Amino acid sequence: MPFAAPHDRLPLAFGGDYNPEQWPEDVWEEDVRLMGEAGVTMVSLGIFAWSRIEPRPGEYDWDWLDRIIGMLHEAGIGVDLATPTVVPPAWFYRAHPRALPVTREGVRVAFGSRGAICHSDPDYRAAASAVTERLGERYGHHPAVVMWHVHNEYGAPVLACYCDTCAGAFRGWLQDRYGTLGALNRAWGTAFWGQLYGGWEEIGAPRATPTVANPAHQLDYQRFADGQARANFVAERDILHRLSPGVPVTTNFMAAPSQCASVDYWAWAREVDLVTNDHYLMTDGRRTHVNLALAADLTRSLAGGEPWLLLEHAPSGVNWQPHNPAKEPGRMARDSLGHVARGSEGAMFFQWRQSRQGAEKFHSAMLPQGGTGTRVWREVCDLGSRVADLGDLRGTRTRADVAMVWSWESWWAQSLEWRPSADLDARERLDAFYEALYDRHLTVDFFAPDAVAELDPARHPLLVVPQLYAVGLGVSAGLEQYVSRGGTLLVSFFSGIVDEHDTVHPGPYPGALRDVLGLTVEEFDPLLPGERVAVRTRDGGVLRADLWSEAVVTGSAETVAVFGDGRQAGRPALTRHALGEGAAWYLATRPTGDGLATVVDLALADAGITPADLPRDVELVVREGESGVFRFAINHTDAEVKVVLPDGSRAAVGPGAVEVFREPR
Repeated sequence: MPFAAPHDRLPLAFGGDYNPEQWPEDVWEEDVRLMGEAGVTMVSLGIFAWSRIEPRPGEYDWDWLDRIIGMLHEAGIGVDLATPTVVPPAWFYRAHPRALPVTREGVRVAFGSRGAICHSDPDYRAAASAVTERLGERYGHHPAVVMWHVHNEYGAPVLACYCDTCAGAFRGWLQDRYGTLGALNRAWGTAFWGQLYGGWEEIGAPRATPTVANPAHQLDYQRFADGQARANFVAERDILHRLSPGVPVTTNFMAAPSQCASVDYWAWAREVDLVTNDHYLMTDGRRTHVNLALAADLTRSLAGGEPWLLLEHAPSGVNWQPHNPAKEPGRMARDSLGHVARGSEGAMFFQWRQSRQGAEKFHSAMLPQGGTGTRVWREVCDLGSRVADLGDLRGTRTRADVAMVWSWESWWAQSLEWRPSADLDARERLDAFYEALYDRHLTVDFFAPDAVAELDPARHPLLVVPQLYAVGLGVSAGLEQYVSRGGTLLVSFFSGIVDEHDTVHPGPYPGALRDVLGLTVEEFDPLLPGERVAVRTRDGGVLRADLWSEAVVTGSAETVAVFGDGRQAGRPALTRHALGEGAAWYLATRPTGDGLATVVDLALADAGITPADLPRDVELVVREGESGVFRFAINHTDAEVKVVLPDGSRAAVGPGAVEVFREPR
């Protein structure tokens, strides 16, 4: 079925979540008028409005929603209309208390928040389908509705439920996956600790146990929980496809691993008509603009390189972190246009008008408590004008330089208990390698492990695997193909260790990656907290490293650097394996300081990539298409910088500013 993406029916999307049900109707007219002043083109509507739409079972109140949708349409503002299924009403839970999820400790949570849903509960599924059906019947052909927004942020605050209903559904899921108990027992390794199952009814949800529970059981339950939520999305999506043909259906992702760990977005991306994302700066001491770039690159990659949409971010501070500083002047535009540079078809916010009540009343909004006399409001209006001026880049694609592999399933598996070091962290390695590439002004395309065989070394001459603990044999074959065809592969430690069942591959580590890396590992030797080792390169350089060392034995790989001291002194710490027309690098430790940058530079040189000569914290990101080439120069520093354009001219970019340079095709 063909779908008209929002950019086919609107300018670039600019606006935010709108919650008119929180306000008296005399505020609505002011809101719509101010939206016009700010240049708003689309709002997300009805996300938390189930109790207003259906105040009593089977009784629907459409008058208020008809009026506000009509007002928005008359003002030329499109509606991203939500199914409000993230917040069932109080009357629903009173009638169906089993729809409230149960924690792993066996505690059923109470009503009074949001997202308190057992995704296996048949009563919830029936009620969600019913309200979606009624919304689709009433507004499926309304000219204001340019997109459907199912649920809200699946996985926040909870995805997995451990109730008896879920346990029964899980058993059915396992029977479909494994077919026989014998196959399940083999896959889960239940011979260990005498956990052999003799009947399906003996298997439950992996609730709290006296010590570590079977890791394969836990991993499959995470897959199951993710699949149950996704099935509910698909059910609502299919209703809307039938009742509102041609209008895209989405749900808002939280693709940055810093914000959601429970959802496999590679699987979800196949189910939405348009990939959308929510992103919030994490004030955890990191360089937040690097995390923003990672999130945008990852979201674009989920969309297969096609344009996507930033559906939520904050105009200024949020309210749910321990410390929530305001964004400095200019940061709102810089963040917004950073997402646009990396593929977003606009910039949407949470939310339009700042709430006076409820849990998020201190979260910033486009229209703050202080009203139109505030800096935030002035910056919102300025940004609306800038987004409107960029309308001709709709449909263009972001140009990437290098590739990286990321897997939510492998992250889930690695994050289970009793690994060789409690400090192993796949997300930390992802962030570190991404930051090293970012500091070389390179734009990254991400790929799921099972997509690496499709990679063209001419387009992505370097492929980085920051940490891929769980690797199937098909993935290792794809990596070998990539390298043999001329690609340069850079793999970090603790990769290739287990298969999809968390079973160690037979033979020496690194299991599935032995052949492509041309080496084996006799044993892991993690370092203690505070312990450091030296790494000596062939040219006499010395790096420092922490967290990890291991006993590497080179086969057909050559040694590029060795451990200079510690228990593995003299053994390889960095290797290069020539394979076909390419090469595979392996890093057996965690360099500190500038050490990782040194390793990345070696791999980039091997791949024939020369990074742009730009100051640190200055981005140059390119979108291109039939309408031309758009070069986004984003300056995160407090000094003016000069960027060199293709014609050799040097253009100034002010402190904290964003400039977009257009070139016709």
